[in-house]
Amino acid sequence: MGAIPRFLLRHTAMVEPLIGEGPFGPAYGTPVEVRCFIDEKRSLVRDAEGSEVVSSTTVYMPIDTVCPVGSRVSANGRTSTVLTSSRRDGGGLPTPDHLEVALQ
Repeated sequence: MGAIPRFLLRHTAMVEPLIGEGPFGPAYGTPVEVRCFIDEKRSLVRDAEGSEVVSSTTVYMPIDTVCPVGSRVSANGRTSTVLTSSRRDGGGLPTPDHLEVALQ
């Protein structure tokens, strides 16, 4: 199957990838508009430190999207921080390869 089918990517989000820490806090890359599918559902996830936190939104993006933990994502009128970012690659199996991002 390869990449997630384009007809499923019904929404858009603005992604500002985290590129590191600067003298005044996090530093972000150039904002990029990404077609995606947004699922606004509260769920319990583990953050980068292993703590359980509540995610309010899950965003499904093309697998080649650069969106590491700590990035900013603006969608549906609000800006959130990425709690988890998981590549879902079927390794050639007939599955929709995508990037799954849980937002704060």
